[in-house]
Amino acid sequence: MITKNHYQEKLEVLKAIDETKVTPPHHIPVDVYVQESENLFRWCTADKEDLTAKGLPWEMVEDLPVRCGALREAQSLWTLERFAREDAAKKWAEESPRAYELKDDLLHDFRFAFRKDGELSEKVAAIAEGYTHADMIQDLNDLGVLGKENPELLAKINFDMSLLDRAAELVAVMAETLAAASVERIEFSETKNIRDRAFTHLRETVDEICEYGRYVFRRNDERLRGYRSQYLRRKRKVNQEVKVEAEASQEKLAVKVEEKQKS
Repeated sequence: MITKNHYQEKLEVLKAIDETKVTPPHHIPVDVYVQESENLFRWCTADKEDLTAKGLPWEMVEDLPVRCGALREAQSLWTLERFAREDAAKKWAEESPRAYELKDDLLHDFRFAFRKDGELSEKVAAIAEGYTHADMIQDLNDLGVLGKENPELLAKINFDMSLLDRAAELVAVMAETLAAASVERIEFSETKNIRDRAFTHLRETVDEICEYGRYVFRRNDERLRGYRSQYLRRKRKVNQEVKVEAEASQEKLAVKVEEKQKS
């Protein structure tokens, strides 16, 4: 509930951030970043006198928990939307083959039932054009309408008219599912945009506090460590170890190649 209140408190501020300054959280997981930011708040509180003596606005520190809460809530909302997309994508994968099959069956039946009517045959051919998911949904709708407008011709081949109702049902369901599963929709999601803005808003404060901390405690390793990301430190260490290991492997390989060439 607190994070939700923080989110609402900051929402208009987040929306007002210049789009060109919004930075998505690529370098660190959001949950890790928020936890490190909360740790920073507790750490720098003990250094208030030293930090403010060098000009750090303390209201910035006091605002840190609110920014953390806003990002936590924004991340939760984005995660829920992303999970909903994944569920929709799974549903689409399960249901769409039946929708495509119904479309093919209706086209097959209509081509035969309307084969002696040039105008209707042209309409069926026009409907059959296009191969995207959106085309399939529109085709089901068009076929349903065309079929109900020409029941006499369909009756001659003993066509099951309930299939037209089934097509109408699928149009509604599949259109909603496709929209929810759309990658493009998620990529430009307002929820994701707000999450990125909340991250930017928090990072702005964290970076400033850490810069002050590194400036003030440059000769105090004990206090200095609290103004550096432990996650990024460990990540750099691992990357360096991987790099050294890779270089060693390349060197061993080069030696083996050289020995083989000499032999």
